[in-house]
Amino acid sequence: MKNENFKSGFVSIVGRPNVGKSTLLNRILGEKIVAVSDKPQTTRTVIRGILSDGASQIVFVDTPGIHAARSRMNRAMVDAAYGAISGIDLLLLVVDATAPRDDVFVRQVAAKAGAPVFLVLNKVDLVEPKDRLLELIAGISRLHPFAEVVPISAQAGYNVERLVAVIRERLPEGVAYFPDDILTDQPEKVICAELVREKVFRLTGEEVPYATAVMIDSFKERENGLVAISATILVEREGQKGIVIGKKGAMLKKIGQAARGDIERLLGTKVYLELFVKVQERWTERTAVLRELGYE
Repeated sequence: MKNENFKSGFVSIVGRPNVGKSTLLNRILGEKIVAVSDKPQTTRTVIRGILSDGASQIVFVDTPGIHAARSRMNRAMVDAAYGAISGIDLLLLVVDATAPRDDVFVRQVAAKAGAPVFLVLNKVDLVEPKDRLLELIAGISRLHPFAEVVPISAQAGYNVERLVAVIRERLPEGVAYFPDDILTDQPEKVICAELVREKVFRLTGEEVPYATAVMIDSFKERENGLVAISATILVEREGQKGIVIGKKGAMLKKIGQAARGDIERLLGTKVYLELFVKVQERWTERTAVLRELGYE
């Protein structure tokens, strides 16, 4: 039964790669559930983050960055992003204020939305001089009749609370779609895999991350409360395997230590994390592998 005083709805977050969509979602939720890095195309699948406060529930849909797709995996990513534009209550179109581009892109995405569109200008704290920000807002605002224009810094947290408040005002009255004590509809092991992959992105070189995926082989809670996780990092070539493992296993150890810290914070318990590296040539083009990883 609908509560007349309760607001709820689905809000998709879309934009080009590396504009800060996942950083924004993590900031809103106050918890890291999505992998982030300074490299584009970090997010590969649609991930829902749920913000509940007793009077409302906002289901945020984080999407892969929309880009020129070449591999089968990348095409699936872009299809997922465009698919998240339909059947929603609001669309947040995130634009990097330090590198605005693609007037055509903004028009195309905004035109596809069957819901009000908020223009969210991210990284505004890095824009100098400040007068340039006003010119930027005026210029982009001419491209589409945006319902709201909100300048923010997802990294610093600037104006994010106001963005959430404005979203709540626009939501229709409705029901809670999820229990109010969960942050995401994704299984814990999926988020754990994302956190491991994030560390590969952050700690290895330029070539390796785009040919990397993480599969959770086992996820078991022991009697003492410790969670034992075994995961395999997939790469496409032997040379990439060597980079991920590092000299005498140093890089793999570093990845594991960094990922374990985030996973322990997520699960609220001690974690034993065991990582392996496996070469699977051209896995980004293999339907069976992409389906197993949830990309198709």
